[in-house]
Amino acid sequence: MPTVAELSRERVDHRFKSLPPDAEGRTLGELAAERRDLFEGGFLTPVLTLLAPALEHNLDQLEHYAHDHRLAFAPHGKTSMAPQLFDRQLARGAWGITAATPWQARVYRAYGVRRIFLANQVVDPAALRWICAELTSDPEFRLVCYVDSVRGVELMDAALTATLDVVVELGVPGGRTGVRDEAAADVVADAVAASRWLRLVGVAGYEGEVPEKTEDAVTAWLDRLVALTRRFDAAGRFAEADEIVLSAGGSAWFDAVAKAFEPVDGLSKPVLRLLRSGAYVTHDDGHYSEITPFHDRVPAEGSLRPALRLWTQVVSRPEPDRAFLNAGKRDAPYDLGMPVPQVIRGADGSLRPADGLRVTKLADQHAFVELTPETPLEVGEWVGLGLSHPCTSFDKWQLIPVVEQDGTVTDFVRTFF
Repeated sequence: MPTVAELSRERVDHRFKSLPPDAEGRTLGELAAERRDLFEGGFLTPVLTLLAPALEHNLDQLEHYAHDHRLAFAPHGKTSMAPQLFDRQLARGAWGITAATPWQARVYRAYGVRRIFLANQVVDPAALRWICAELTSDPEFRLVCYVDSVRGVELMDAALTATLDVVVELGVPGGRTGVRDEAAADVVADAVAASRWLRLVGVAGYEGEVPEKTEDAVTAWLDRLVALTRRFDAAGRFAEADEIVLSAGGSAWFDAVAKAFEPVDGLSKPVLRLLRSGAYVTHDDGHYSEITPFHDRVPAEGSLRPALRLWTQVVSRPEPDRAFLNAGKRDAPYDLGMPVPQVIRGADGSLRPADGLRVTKLADQHAFVELTPETPLEVGEWVGLGLSHPCTSFDKWQLIPVVEQDGTVTDFVRTFF
């Protein structure tokens, strides 16, 4: 089994976008030890970077928020698919890491993650056989996954050869997966009780699927989730569980989750109140900057800072009111808004605000920038872009330099997509 530390022994070569050509053959650890300057050290553009102080700040914020609200924390790993970040999250007290698919769970296991919350129903026999092998070979490994249908329970039970902990997923009409009402939840729970290999240990869901994105609507759904947990417990459905898992929580409503879960006491077993926010680790400059609870609902309880920045260069100024940067859809997310120009680095190394610049469109490898004829912007200058949506930022980069505030590159984060 590889370790996170061994990632630093990987050799730099053509597989990794934007690394210095003269670093070919060095290990990532050796390159990091050189502490090169991002702008003068041979890095190619475009290059996605992680700002070290912001990353550390964000890790700290959710660690303390979860602790203060009696929440266990299983951050969603699909955001970054970066074992180095998982390692830092676990070191800060995370219960485990959340996955969306079995292949993601395989990456987690390859780097030693001992607890995985798999937020999906698994019906692939090959995946279920792999899960059984992992559970059997490592008594300290725990995996909990969703169930939301009788047929799913039947398929899982037919493929399993070891006991698997499951939670009934509560969804919403018109939403994603999950049972639509309490009656359907009872039917699925009955199927689990009748199975050979499945053990019902809780209830879970994702409040982000609630159609009406208001605090009242989200709270009402969370109250249903809590009520279903209490009803299952009163009916003795968790008799075989060691603890009762109650889980929800993306990056937009973790305050509502904390409030709804806080009074859940007095059940027949200890309750694991499991929060699963993932995008917090890098935050962003768009979508999540607006919807995080720290923005307007609970600003006194914490803050998050954008840690992702995509550095590009101006490669063309063919018209007075238009410029082109050398980054596009292959480099930057665009599903939740266009990248936002934030800072310009001039030829002399000075930084100035990117006032008057607006990205209007992305091609595969170009960003279309609208500006006024009077805007000072020259071919060759670097432009730092703020990004919206961490999940579709990480998946475009296998290796991301970690930089200090002054531009010194001190580490590299490896992703697995």
